[in-house]
Amino acid sequence: MTKNWSPDSWRACEARQLPSYPDAGALKAVESELRSYPPLVFAGEARDLTARLADVAAGNAFLLQGGDCAESFAEFHPNTIRDTFRVLLQMAVVMTFASKMPVVKVGRMAGQFAKPRSGDFEEQDGVSLPSYRGDNVNDIAFTPEARTPDPQRMVRGYLQSAATLNLLRAFASGGYANLHQVHKWNLDFAARSPWADQYAQLADRIGEALDFMAAIGLSPDTVPQLKGTSFFTSHEALLLGYEEAMTRQDSLTGDWYDTSAHMLWIGDRTRFAGSAHVEFLRGVGNPLGLKCGPSLEPDDLIRLIDTLNPGNVPGRLTLITRFGHDKVEQHLPRLIRAVAREGRHVLWSCDPMHGNTIKAAGGLKTRPFDRILMEVKSFFAVHRAEGSHAGGIHLEMTGQDVTECTGGAIAISDEGLASRYQTQCDPRLNASQSLEMAFLIAEALKAEREAIANSRAA
Repeated sequence: MTKNWSPDSWRACEARQLPSYPDAGALKAVESELRSYPPLVFAGEARDLTARLADVAAGNAFLLQGGDCAESFAEFHPNTIRDTFRVLLQMAVVMTFASKMPVVKVGRMAGQFAKPRSGDFEEQDGVSLPSYRGDNVNDIAFTPEARTPDPQRMVRGYLQSAATLNLLRAFASGGYANLHQVHKWNLDFAARSPWADQYAQLADRIGEALDFMAAIGLSPDTVPQLKGTSFFTSHEALLLGYEEAMTRQDSLTGDWYDTSAHMLWIGDRTRFAGSAHVEFLRGVGNPLGLKCGPSLEPDDLIRLIDTLNPGNVPGRLTLITRFGHDKVEQHLPRLIRAVAREGRHVLWSCDPMHGNTIKAAGGLKTRPFDRILMEVKSFFAVHRAEGSHAGGIHLEMTGQDVTECTGGAIAISDEGLASRYQTQCDPRLNASQSLEMAFLIAEALKAEREAIANSRAA
């Protein structure tokens, strides 16, 4: 994996989507400082996630990956972290109950601060300034001072990631994720969703099952899985200087790991031939994601797979497809066939968000829920037709009561978008829409499980 590779070998390759810092000396000093900081995650945790993702790739589990489009310094608050974690717990319970399979939970949290942009500059009222690239780089305010990339922001991003991870670990293992709390995970504002009643009924059934288990001596005290959960973090490995500074050699194996997150992914804009991002990530031991958009050809995909996972290790590579609701059937089957023909071990996940962004009548970016759902349904249908496992979902979502994606059972309209439009970058599903999506995915997982059982019986 690491042949002719070092943590800084990416610097000899073409690096797109990186900010242009005005003070190279200041950037070098911050990267040096970050190298002395403790790791945020550990190599053993990353290996554990790889093993769990191998189960997903084999069709024995499902991947739920979700969180903010871009985390914010200004909105950093424990309640925000808690509410997103809580919605992910709800979604996982719904999917697990329907599919009878474990759900691997990975947050777009504790490091999702850098964002790719379609252009290096943004223009407003005739004024051109550097594009906002996430709080790790510059500020969203449209002023020359705010938009100037500042390397010190990476230090703040590290500190916020550390605090977020600390809280997530406490929630995951300190009793908050106890299945006996399943009724209490519901958010007040989500209660108006028609899906809230279904969730309450599901929680009642889980409660009855837990009561039965307690009666025969199985409780959280004797079965630790009932009172805690495993939760992993991920982000796009975009800001390569930061990622290099956080890369450490594991003392047990000698392998290199990027300790900024358990899982890193490469975006659709940075997976080209000769990419510095591909060069960097091919050498770290973390499980990786690769965004696959409409421009990706099957032969190019196989070359990328062989570069990022030359050992063909199950669980190492997740292919995150993002085509748009009307392009799935055109592009996905040929990628699935190429991977199957070449015998490559991958996990297939669906990002139904990025290909379905439009501008509403008022000018705000939004994502219609019906288009998001259509892409998810097409993703499952194509995999069923091709005989492969639809293994995961990758969502930009939040536990906050925002109005950023139109539609869904709560029927957010174009006119209602502006009432609570809070995203730093792209529109997110709110808690009610996320729960609705979980029930709809659960139906697809249940249908897949029944189809497999019927084919085996036949």
